[in-house]
Amino acid sequence: MSVGALFVWGLNLGIDFKGGAIVEVSYLEGRPEISAVKENLDKLSLGSYSLQPAGSDSFILRSRVINDAERPLIQESFSLKGAEKVEVKRFNSIGPVLGKEAAIKSIISILIVIFCIVIFIAFAFRKVSEPVSSWKYGFIAIIALLHDVLVPTGVFAVLGYYYGYEIDTLFVTALLVVLGFSIHDTIVVFDRVRENLNLSRGYREKKSFDKIVGESVSQTFTRSINTSLTTVLALVALYIFGAESTKHFSLALIIGITAGTYSSIFLGSPLLVTFEKWQNRKK
Repeated sequence: MSVGALFVWGLNLGIDFKGGAIVEVSYLEGRPEISAVKENLDKLSLGSYSLQPAGSDSFILRSRVINDAERPLIQESFSLKGAEKVEVKRFNSIGPVLGKEAAIKSIISILIVIFCIVIFIAFAFRKVSEPVSSWKYGFIAIIALLHDVLVPTGVFAVLGYYYGYEIDTLFVTALLVVLGFSIHDTIVVFDRVRENLNLSRGYREKKSFDKIVGESVSQTFTRSINTSLTTVLALVALYIFGAESTKHFSLALIIGITAGTYSSIFLGSPLLVTFEKWQNRKK
């Protein structure tokens, strides 16, 4: 579904990646009607722009790059030509070249993190050769991580299309946090599988690999759920009571961490068993 949403609607990139300006103003004596502000902004030839309420006393404007000469005109439009007292909380402008550079750097940073995670897992499980080799643990981790990145990205593609949610550097930061959280959960399960494999070698009657994986998931299930639930509850509080600028960040984390918990239990572990059975068929 996430892949479908990305193909159909794509991502609503913020000014961090496509360039443009973002202006946030707050009103000291009550926010006026949005139509009155739009009427003034329409006179400035900003082209296509977005004006949205923020909190109870602010507006956020997103538009093309605004030059220095236009800045006082923008502020005057928000103040309704002096009739309202306003405070400019944010006035950021990023050129399209810098935006493209930021997008490339964000993609590279995510790929580097995934590569380092795979190398670490392959090294950590280097002594595990049977029935699934160490590099396959790393490969399965990649699949789980791709799932954990795609789910929040797909959700934000839908939210971007219907509600104007934007992809910015905070969203990329959230994805990197999700990758770290998710791989921690996955390694906990994989490490328990490794321990149980070593223990099973001492038994007279050797346990099947799928049974060992099932026991490992059961042993780590409560810990994974409790850890994720505690984190998600804190993020929900941040989403509800936090500043407007952190809401999308916390929402991305909530979705990503939930997806990561699901993948470590219901995706990564079953894939281990699938790989083991596939290897047995080849023999």
